[in-house]
Amino acid sequence: MIERLVKSALFGVAVGDALGVPTEFCSREYLRKKPITDMIGYGTYNQHAGTWSDDSSLTFCLAEALTQEFDLNVIGQNFVEWYYDNFWTAREEVFDIGNSTRIAINRLAHGESPSLTGDFDESSNGNGSLMRILPLLFYLLDKPIDERFELTEQVSSITHGHIRSVIACFYYLEFAKHITEGMDKFESYRSLQSEISDYLTKRSLNPLEIKLFDNLLRNEIYTFPENKIYSSGYVLHTLEASIWCFLTTDSYEKAVLRAVNLGEDTDTTASVTGGLAGLLYGVESIPQKWLLQIARHNDINDLAERIAKKLS
Repeated sequence: MIERLVKSALFGVAVGDALGVPTEFCSREYLRKKPITDMIGYGTYNQHAGTWSDDSSLTFCLAEALTQEFDLNVIGQNFVEWYYDNFWTAREEVFDIGNSTRIAINRLAHGESPSLTGDFDESSNGNGSLMRILPLLFYLLDKPIDERFELTEQVSSITHGHIRSVIACFYYLEFAKHITEGMDKFESYRSLQSEISDYLTKRSLNPLEIKLFDNLLRNEIYTFPENKIYSSGYVLHTLEASIWCFLTTDSYEKAVLRAVNLGEDTDTTASVTGGLAGLLYGVESIPQKWLLQIARHNDINDLAERIAKKLS
């Protein structure tokens, strides 16, 4: 059971990422005229079809660390090895990295503690920790909520320490947890509205920060028209867009293609969407032709098996 869930999550992220890589930074208007309907290559980064980006690389770096005992230093050093030595790259090349992540990794490389390397400034709320956080789910499944929040905060803060990024990661992982427990996605959404709101209030977090999540915590985001959904690299936009794509479709394929065709930060929106969709529909629901195109398919499969063995 756990092995299937891990494979569903990891391949869900990687396939969504690879679908979005060729069109990153393309506008929604452009993609309306030339929508993505299949796995393609080249485009923005001139990469072969099936090439995933930093989203999946850092996801796999975190996952790799979780095959050992939980250790922030190991996670941080895996990030350093990725950036400097091509560890867990798709094709021996780092071709995409966010500014906050790059700055944090450089700090890690110079010996700073991973608990201090991420920026805590409000302006540093890109989606760089949300895009890689999903493997932490499997380590958190049997932990109480306080520990889930605190560990999520620690892992996010390696690159993104502001509470807004932490809450986004926490919400995403709590949604994923409900899915792994077999809860209907709409039931999960409604349940989280009270659970997350109550929990964040109990922790005495800044009410203004909590209010920023109203589209998810107080509204029915799945009823929003597409023009009310934004797909930039801002963490809140990515989270909202991913939940919207997940809730307004009924298959893995439809969810990730909808995410890509929103435009802008296409790889990250699709990878975050793909993580949840993979968990809900299962790895077997991902089109086989896409799985076969994914770079390092066997290595990802092996990684999932090693995580499952460690955590089972």
